[in-house]
Amino acid sequence: MAHQTMLLFSFFLVTLLSIILFMVSHGNLPGSIRYRWKAMLGINRFRGGHSFYELERLQQNEGNMTPLSKRTAAISTKDLVTMNEIKLSPAEYPIPIIHKSSFKKLPQWSFEDIYNLDAPPRPSTCAQSLRNSKDEDFQKAFLPNIRMFLHKDNINMREWNRLSHFNNPFGFMEMKYEDVMPVLKLIPKPKEPLLLPKPGGDGCVRCAVVGTGGILNGSKMGAEIDSHDYVFRMNGAVIEGYEEDVGNRTSVYVHTSYSITASLYLFKKYGYKYAPHDQGIKYVMIPEGMRDYLWLNALFKGEKASKKDPRTYYSGQFSENHFYVLHQDFLRYVRNRFLKSSNLNQGLWPIVRPTNGAFAIFTALHACDTVSAYGFMTEDYRKYSSYYAEKHHKTNVVFYANHDYILEKNLWKSLHDKKIIKLFQRTGSQDEIEISKRA
Repeated sequence: MAHQTMLLFSFFLVTLLSIILFMVSHGNLPGSIRYRWKAMLGINRFRGGHSFYELERLQQNEGNMTPLSKRTAAISTKDLVTMNEIKLSPAEYPIPIIHKSSFKKLPQWSFEDIYNLDAPPRPSTCAQSLRNSKDEDFQKAFLPNIRMFLHKDNINMREWNRLSHFNNPFGFMEMKYEDVMPVLKLIPKPKEPLLLPKPGGDGCVRCAVVGTGGILNGSKMGAEIDSHDYVFRMNGAVIEGYEEDVGNRTSVYVHTSYSITASLYLFKKYGYKYAPHDQGIKYVMIPEGMRDYLWLNALFKGEKASKKDPRTYYSGQFSENHFYVLHQDFLRYVRNRFLKSSNLNQGLWPIVRPTNGAFAIFTALHACDTVSAYGFMTEDYRKYSSYYAEKHHKTNVVFYANHDYILEKNLWKSLHDKKIIKLFQRTGSQDEIEISKRA
């Protein structure tokens, strides 16, 4: 009798599990229950390039809404589709962690090229504004109101789950919700745009973006750089002793937690003592990885991170009102539409991303009317040292695996030729430099 009872119980249990599996797979359970069972049963894996998060959350018909995978297949390059246009059911739980090792190359989700957009930017009265470019390719790719900055008011569970499909710095792949979300909720919403037209001017916002390339060594471009309304710098921006070539003003400093700390010892021999800290300077941070979220946590709380006090690196100029964190959608948009390297199709794809300098240029392209780039790689880069601070010896550019320098070089030249940016170039002689300055 006991044996028969055990057999009946086993049969009942197997039948019940089969019914639950069927209901979970076919969406016949409430969302939260279905999600928990999927996580427990281990079926939140990937199927044909789509995660179950896509199939559940993004391919739902609500009213007359078309499933997202069909929408992205149908839209033309002229269409603007944003996450705000798609009505999604509220997510209640973080999706299971997606691992980079699951993919041999950059995964392509059906929502890969869909981004959050903010309100349209201020109307520009600047006749020379790059937004007035007649170049069709640029206008097709450029999103003037792409969401640029991440803050506590534009991150929630649904956004966490969406962004968890993308590797850093483009999302939260391999990160734990409980480690990162509390930090994201510390980031204040910016109280003002990154940059505004100068009072009494013609309405144009003119910006210079200054890289660290050796092309600036001996260029005497400092006065021209400082003549712009705003000056962007990044990484090891050595200024003292190099003012004649690179200027001495900094309005916006773009960095990661690594670049702002490592520059202190990488550039110490060139006299570098601290990151730029002009009065009223604005800091823009690229959230590159977990160490950056630990940095942000300590920065906003006024605590130490790994025995370092982040606030000391800003030399007393840190202010929540002047601190901006680039949004993952903005970073992914820059990569996908302008700097999508072929290296993303190889095994090292998780580390491949545009340089800090590239993100600085695109930050300027979205905040300014005119952009001039100095100290970036040009066709004749082999003539110059890696860094303008190398006055007495020359080192060649090192091509690190995480950046596609040639792709960036070609883009800067293309944008220059299309008159979207002005790229400082030279061929070596001082006479040719002077001609370039007057052009």
